Amino acid sequence: MKILVAVDGSPSALRATEYAAQLVAAVRAKSKITLISVHDDTAFKHMKKFTPKGALADYLRELSDKDLQSARKLLDKAEVAHDMIIKTGHVAEEIIKTAKAGKFDLIVLGAKGRSTFGDLLLGSVSQRVASASKLPVTLVK
Repeated sequence: MKILVAVDGSPSALRATEYAAQLVAAVRAKSKITLISVHDDTAFKHMKKFTPKGALADYLRELSDKDLQSARKLLDKAEVAHDMIIKTGHVAEEIIKTAKAGKFDLIVLGAKGRSTFGDLLLGSVSQRVASASKLPVTLVK
């Protein structure tokens, strides 16, 4: 079973990682977790001409490394095989494209627990992934 876990450094993302690790342990089959961190770089595209080449990419990479740190420690401690993917772009779209291209069996995301009204106004990555993905999606609160 190939599981893609979206990580953004939040407590809900860490709970999603823990859930995926427990799922892998329960299945006891040859399973692998891939952690993905995606940062939306849309707002930064206009800044590229004002910053040194590669500075924004380095900054976003540092953010992703920080976001992945707790999830990696959790999986290392649980002795669960895993790897990582770092992307930039529209977060929900990148998660779905990566899951499809990597032939994952399941996408696991943390749900931050905003109100339904807040999600209607602001939207949510977990809501977008769950509604647009053709793969099974598990949301962990």
